[in-house]
Amino acid sequence: MTAETTMKIPGMPGGFLPWWVVLLEGIIALILGIFFLTSPYMTLLVLVTFLGAYWFVSGIFTLFSAADPANRGMKILLGILGIFLGIAILAYPYYSAFLVPFVFVIMVGVWALIIGGLHMYQAFTGGGWAIGILGLISVIFGLILLIQPYIATLALPFVLGILGIVFGFAAIIGSFMIRSAQTAA
Repeated sequence: MTAETTMKIPGMPGGFLPWWVVLLEGIIALILGIFFLTSPYMTLLVLVTFLGAYWFVSGIFTLFSAADPANRGMKILLGILGIFLGIAILAYPYYSAFLVPFVFVIMVGVWALIIGGLHMYQAFTGGGWAIGILGLISVIFGLILLIQPYIATLALPFVLGILGIVFGFAAIIGSFMIRSAQTAA
């Protein structure tokens, strides 16, 4: 495999991702995008339930890994937190289908304000007007999310659906480009 025929992924053995993995990711993203647009809240409910099951199982494994003395306190804390969150999501899936995306929207809004503020600070200390415009856009985006978090939460499945379809098609097309470059080499 050469760098021209595969996608370079840091941390992967050899550093490259085969074309068929990119194709598979594109197909999965496309299917999820279609599900989010055709049945947004049921799809969100299913994904949040899977997230709860994942956190529960991950919490159990994290607790078992606390037998190793390295970072034992953190492993115990994360294990208990994972089990608790997993049980809460699995016990109350309908509440969780709204609460988990709501917390996500709040976190993205706060993050956008922080990043926007940092970019605006950079602009005023000589970073240029372009970084200032990006900072202003980020601050406005963060404020919109934080002023209307309920509306943003209700719109999230539709945004995820559109992004899933766009990125799914892009990954599928990219995988075939990688494959054709691979066969040409």
